[in-house]
Amino acid sequence: MTTITREPFGVTRSGEPVERYFLDNGKIRAGILTYGGIVQSLFVPDRAGNPTDVVLGYDTLAEYEAGDKYLGALIGRHANRIGGARFSLNGKEYALFANDKGNHLHGGREGFDRKVWTAEVCGGALKLTYTSPDGEEGYPGNLAVAVTYSLSDDNALTLDYTAKSDADTVCNLTNQSYFNLAGQASGDVLNQYIQVFGSHYTPTDEKSIPTGALAPVEGTPMDLRRPTRIGAQIDSDFEQLAWAGGYDNNWAIDGEPGTLRQMAYACDEGTGITLTAFTTLPGMQFYAGNYLDGVLPGKGKSTNGRRCGFCLESQYFPNALHCPDFAQPILRAEDTFHAVTCYRFGTL
Repeated sequence: MTTITREPFGVTRSGEPVERYFLDNGKIRAGILTYGGIVQSLFVPDRAGNPTDVVLGYDTLAEYEAGDKYLGALIGRHANRIGGARFSLNGKEYALFANDKGNHLHGGREGFDRKVWTAEVCGGALKLTYTSPDGEEGYPGNLAVAVTYSLSDDNALTLDYTAKSDADTVCNLTNQSYFNLAGQASGDVLNQYIQVFGSHYTPTDEKSIPTGALAPVEGTPMDLRRPTRIGAQIDSDFEQLAWAGGYDNNWAIDGEPGTLRQMAYACDEGTGITLTAFTTLPGMQFYAGNYLDGVLPGKGKSTNGRRCGFCLESQYFPNALHCPDFAQPILRAEDTFHAVTCYRFGTL
């Protein structure tokens, strides 16, 4: 049985109060902020039963407002990148904010990660809601979003996303938690292992914009179909890795989109903690924290330095709006967006 408690977590610069909710089922304890829907802490047992916080984050709201790395946050309306910061829908072109080398990233100037969400406790789950008004960040339609966080007896944190719009729009939602299975203050993740359940990936240009191609991972450093040490080939001169300073790419997850299936597995031999991640969405961005810089101290004054955490971001493929062969993140007014992402923890 999951118990839920809440406490104040500060006030934003604009004067909005923020709360932190703790979900605890006796095995996992998750701290969720109403600011950005952030997974601020996630304690799971290591092989000796010791609770270990496996996500990067900050101790204060002011640091989250000052940060620019999306630590633990909900991302929307459109996760990842849209080339040229514009798209066409129903014959009309929409201009978006260019915040990444002339492209649009993670919802723009002030995405869902910067919003204060409304919280509701629904039994043993926490439901956060936010309505993005028509025209916000350049997107059409009033988009009503709900994300429900729940814990299960098999040591899993599940995020269940739904959204509806009163006009045709774009919707591609994810969470950008940075995991470190040795513990959030333990240094880089290069000796941890990653497995990605994808036999193809989407090659990008030098600005991390997918070209529309779908390439086999076979024979490349993108082949992570077996557990591989994250640092094994991260500094390879393979063009895709060299351009991004390491892993920051989208894989097409094997299996049928719309069904909940494995997207990744990771483990740390020291703590023995394992993570198996599942999604219903077509793709996943595996990002190895190449752009973390340690400018802001992490929790307990730890250093969130380069490659100190990795992300497993379920998503529609980046730049799909310019790649007609990719599944499209278009939400029609009569439809409902629904996606599920699950992070299940265990020990070796």
